Amino acid sequence: MAPGPVVDAPGEPTLYGSSPAAPTAVTAERSRGGVRHDQEPGRIDAIALSQWFSGRKVLERCTLSMEPGRVTALIGPSGCGKSTFLRALNRMHELVPGAQLSGQVLLNGVDIYSEDISPTEVRLRIGMVFQKPNPFPAMSIADNVLAGLGLSGSKTDDAEALVEQCLRRAGLWEEVKNRLHEGGMSLSGGQQQRLCIARSLAVHPDVLLMDEPCSALDPISTRVIEETIRELCHDITIVIVTHNMQQAQRVSDDCAFFLVETLGEPGRIVEHGPTERIFSNPSDPRTLDYVNGRFG
Repeated sequence: MAPGPVVDAPGEPTLYGSSPAAPTAVTAERSRGGVRHDQEPGRIDAIALSQWFSGRKVLERCTLSMEPGRVTALIGPSGCGKSTFLRALNRMHELVPGAQLSGQVLLNGVDIYSEDISPTEVRLRIGMVFQKPNPFPAMSIADNVLAGLGLSGSKTDDAEALVEQCLRRAGLWEEVKNRLHEGGMSLSGGQQQRLCIARSLAVHPDVLLMDEPCSALDPISTRVIEETIRELCHDITIVIVTHNMQQAQRVSDDCAFFLVETLGEPGRIVEHGPTERIFSNPSDPRTLDYVNGRFG
């Protein structure tokens, strides 16, 4: 359901979902289908991003650059706005009634909240993998991979090749290549999550957002997902929310530490930078306390 009208927050311009626009050049290019091998990762920049839900401010002027071809981990205690920030990066927050936003989100320098870009186009270019695997229960494994094409109105010239490519990139092909017509729900939890990653890859996103993708998985499945993330980041920019500090160290190139300083206050980015520095020599003592497990 489309979000209702929102009221500008005092002193700050509020941006919100536009009505669907005509397909852009990117959408038109993708509708011709085929298997791409020349994909370039996207750069995504959040500039002074603030958010409200039903008038309550939950994020305060967050600025963060997520570099092309790198994995950025969003870390911090529960309730500090990491997932809220993540959902603003592809306009998912618009699905929540009463959501408001100010600031900018740029994909390769283009404001994704521009009136010329529809939310559907944004979500094609900036994909999302959720905490709980959500394959479509009535669809086969192969049809799950291709589902995004149908929902977006895109086409492919070679569906079988696209299914194989996406499942290979998601690290799942060898496990399911002889059972593509079985239901997606027949897979284990870790396999379902990789199927959801393959589904996201089928529309060739520039950026892939992951909201705690391993939190419900066993250690073996977690390791496979982490290996998949490291492989994918060569041609897709990845932003991941995680509460697992060891995972952040293993998979990310950069980290941003979110924190609510006082109960009832909005979340803020305290510090961001290369993962190695954030964990070994951060600038803010609160960051050092958090990554060393002294709170949170």
